[in-house]
Amino acid sequence: ILELAINSQLKKVKNISVEYIESLNQSHMRADASGDEYYNLLSALLKSIRGSDADAAIHYLARLIKSGNLTAIIRRISVIVAEDVGLAHPNALTVVNSGIELAVKEGLPEASLILSELVIYLATLPKSNSAYLAISNAIKDLENKNIGDVPNHLKDSHYSGAENLGVGGYKYPHDYENHYIKQQYMPDNLDNTKYYFPQKNKYEESINKYWTSIK
Repeated sequence: ILELAINSQLKKVKNISVEYIESLNQSHMRADASGDEYYNLLSALLKSIRGSDADAAIHYLARLIKSGNLTAIIRRISVIVAEDVGLAHPNALTVVNSGIELAVKEGLPEASLILSELVIYLATLPKSNSAYLAISNAIKDLENKNIGDVPNHLKDSHYSGAENLGVGGYKYPHDYENHYIKQQYMPDNLDNTKYYFPQKNKYEESINKYWTSIK
């Protein structure tokens, strides 16, 4: 990676000196010591936001900005908002996506201010990993269990002969009170399996209370 970076810069410079090449190397190594430090900084940024320490998160963001790799920073922020803030504040996805688009448009160094705002925003939001746990456990079941077929009443029935194959019988929820009717959605082998468990935050507690009252 360093060689490619240096070669790219050399094409733009007419008078090349040993000092110039060493300066490129030193600049790169500040954010990527021995190839590991860069990833340590990304990990520290993620963990600081997850741990709701805005000051530490800003510290690691500043060190990462020095690397000039805007793409890596915004990719990590995109993961954090879904994995660690999640359903505690669902609108954070929209806010962060808008901020990232603006940061990409502006580029560094101007994007540093936008990234700073996003990092502080994420670090100070309530946290939930219920969405992360839900999809992780569902994927584990795909890999380790005989999950079975889609129930017949959920299969596509918009073709001739569907009834002859036992397909049909779906109950349209909007035809029922509160737009809900109890019916099986999971494959038989996974019936009653739960993946989503609401966590203790304002949003998830409110939706859990709503659905508990209906179901």
